[in-house]
Amino acid sequence: MSYSRLQIYTAIFAMSIGTFAIGIGEFVMMGLLPNIGADFGTSSQQTGHLISLYALGVVVGAPVITLLFSRLAKKPLLIALMSLYAVSNIASAYAESFTQLQWLRFISGLPHGAYGGIVCLLAAAMVRKDQRGMAVTLVMMGLTIAILVGNPLATWFGQLLDWRVVYQGVGMTALAAAMLIVVAVPAINAGESTRTRTELTALKNKQVLLTLAIGSIGFGGMFSVLSYLAPTLLEATQVNQGWIPIALLIYGVGSFVGSLVGGWATDVNMKWAIGGALAWATVVLFIFPFSINELVTILPMVFLLGTTAALVPTLQVRLMDVAGQAQTLAASLNHAAFNIANGVGAYLGGLAIVSPLQWQGTGWVGCLLAATGLLVFFVTKHHSRKVNYAESL
Repeated sequence: MSYSRLQIYTAIFAMSIGTFAIGIGEFVMMGLLPNIGADFGTSSQQTGHLISLYALGVVVGAPVITLLFSRLAKKPLLIALMSLYAVSNIASAYAESFTQLQWLRFISGLPHGAYGGIVCLLAAAMVRKDQRGMAVTLVMMGLTIAILVGNPLATWFGQLLDWRVVYQGVGMTALAAAMLIVVAVPAINAGESTRTRTELTALKNKQVLLTLAIGSIGFGGMFSVLSYLAPTLLEATQVNQGWIPIALLIYGVGSFVGSLVGGWATDVNMKWAIGGALAWATVVLFIFPFSINELVTILPMVFLLGTTAALVPTLQVRLMDVAGQAQTLAASLNHAAFNIANGVGAYLGGLAIVSPLQWQGTGWVGCLLAATGLLVFFVTKHHSRKVNYAESL
């Protein structure tokens, strides 16, 4: 079925409001770690566990929800997922203890991966094959805009008012997204009748697993730095907390640029898009530790850190090519993979800052993870040629 340009952009806009809510819900925690830690009396490393628990929720929720509801029509499933996201984030705003907040952040992560995977599939299903990279970029633009503008503003509001107000806002935005999806998203045929057994074939596909490994490991490098950017600015660069939203805005600009370049590069040459993004991330993260002591050096590096988001659309489209009939699970698992990266990066970064490496350690850990992701890319590339895969890298 073909769709008009108005239908495509209206549907993508509605779904991107959901990715916008998800972007703030996930990433604003990184800017508000000092505030939440002060509220509950926890250290930066302990508070960082909230990031890892949200990521764990995504990793668990993406395959479980996708498989349990594989035969359900995608539109009502999107509405249900956004509603769950809304309720869990509003509940996070009213957490009375750190333990309670930990559980609520885990629950908040459950709908993330399935929602992100489904909206990417629906956006790609509405356009021609050679337009999928940009369609995925556009539907995920809500996430990019959240990083670009939403998170710096939300962090500022959290500092000015209270971090709890931010999560109330995330919940209300998710509710608005659910209502927009009801009105604007058509009943797109993108595999509604897929059986659970068919979806599970993705877990037997080595190209799917290797592509997921690239994201899980390679993107962890960025998260090892971003997760602790706020305390790094306070402790290593020694600036006041007013610079944290500015740094997040600069990161968001870099992420916006990187996402657009990644979407364009994917449609031009996927092989070079994936390998180039990983090589670039390795270089940026290698340089980052040398920049943290001065504001004039760390801010440009934060921008470059954001540009590593070029990897996101490339891997999403790659999974669509190699997943066969297991499209929904593979697309959802991509978001799980990036949140494995989030959890692993935050955890290893936390270990680094309490090691002799201290605040420089997040960059060294990040460089190692990105370089390992690049190595996995070459393994994937070799395997695709060895088995004469139809969509070889």
